[in-house]
Amino acid sequence: MADPKGFLKVTERELPPRRPVPVRIMDYKEVYEATDGAMVRRQASRCMDCGIPFCHRGCPLGNLIPEWNDLTFRDEMHAASERLHATNNFPELTGRLCPAPCESACVLGINQPAVTIKRIEQTIADEAFAHGWVEPELPGRLSGKTVAVVGSGPAGLAAAQQLTRAGHTVAVFERDDRIGGLLRYGIPDFKLEKQVLDARLRQMEAEGTKFRPGVEIGRDLGWADLRARYDAVVVATGATVPRDLPIPGRDAGGIHFAMEYLVQSNRVVAGDEVADQITAAGKHVIVIGGGDTGSDCIGTAHRQGARSVTNLAIGRQPSPDRPAHQPWPMFPTVFEVQSSHEEGGERAYLASTVEFLTGADGTVRALRVAETEFVDGARVPKAGTEREIPADLVLIAMGFTGPEHDGIAAELDVAVTGRGALQRSGDYQSATEGVFVAGDAGRGQSLIVWAIAEGRAAAAAVDRYLTGETALPAPVAPGDVAIGLQPA
Repeated sequence: MADPKGFLKVTERELPPRRPVPVRIMDYKEVYEATDGAMVRRQASRCMDCGIPFCHRGCPLGNLIPEWNDLTFRDEMHAASERLHATNNFPELTGRLCPAPCESACVLGINQPAVTIKRIEQTIADEAFAHGWVEPELPGRLSGKTVAVVGSGPAGLAAAQQLTRAGHTVAVFERDDRIGGLLRYGIPDFKLEKQVLDARLRQMEAEGTKFRPGVEIGRDLGWADLRARYDAVVVATGATVPRDLPIPGRDAGGIHFAMEYLVQSNRVVAGDEVADQITAAGKHVIVIGGGDTGSDCIGTAHRQGARSVTNLAIGRQPSPDRPAHQPWPMFPTVFEVQSSHEEGGERAYLASTVEFLTGADGTVRALRVAETEFVDGARVPKAGTEREIPADLVLIAMGFTGPEHDGIAAELDVAVTGRGALQRSGDYQSATEGVFVAGDAGRGQSLIVWAIAEGRAAAAAVDRYLTGETALPAPVAPGDVAIGLQPA
């Protein structure tokens, strides 16, 4: 135990300060100041090493949180890194991007602010890279088996790293020009600077994983051809089909899905030239959708010099406190002020978009919005409450409906569930022998920790399929839920 009286001595939850808003919106660097080591050790001392550590089940990866909290408190960071990497391939990513269901399940959170597990995790990971402790883990022998992983997001990368370390020859296919999936082109740099991702990819390359960017399976190489060339295939393409808003005026110019906008911005930040870039500069921007993707659009719009930014959410504003129907240790829906929200703009709840209004040039000029009311459980616009909001750029950030599945469903016997995901069995295998499905492609839109956990578990299933047994850990099965988290 870090400090038997730590949670009594240190009762406040501390996080590093965010850089001042006027400074950080001038660049795309991460918003947090450098972490103070003494502060991290104080926070680690608050961990109670509970008899039943609910944080383990709050995290789909089963991270050994009390163990590396104790090691952090003792300033044994190398050992803490080893315990952290024992269950998580990419803690430098989850420490930045995960919403931390482990903290919602923290026992201390019953009557005090929870331990800052996420920040401690990121600190350990960053220390490991800074001191050269993240070294290639080469397999003891090669199996002679080949595996193709389609998709280079967190699920695909986790599966690839595990299978490479098991001795298989793994190639990761990515249709974009760079590896990383949404980590590369969906997450803005102010949340994840790309050198953090690149450092991990260098480790994977040194271990033997082959990366094949710029290859789209189903166009450049058929799904059936891929299956014929490899002993096993892991489909980890993510849930990339955006949810649309089919209302009058939807075909007007200036209305885009969030990912069209964010991908272009990330490319420009990476130094690419993007013709006819979608930009918020000097425009009234409306972001429809109150989730993380919407927040990413807000922060990007501020950095591009938007004239105004308005975020519309169709539902009620969540309470700042844990609601009664989501008691500890459930993962609660609470009002959250992310870094992007601090940077300006307006957030409107109970806002139903009724119509996109267009100007003479055919581009959007305003939104007609009404107050949301609930009728028989459905959310509908309330008559007589309509108003107009000026808009030059509208970004639809309403989530995703599932993976792009037409090609794989046509070429391979891979069924699609009623919710639009790719169907798989309890061992992550589809109806086509040797074809496995991991991450959002099979689960639906979910969290980065679920993607990594499913990638690790699918890798164990693939290893068992190829060799008859496996020593790889399988933290979750398809359909598993952590405490208070429902399957997507």
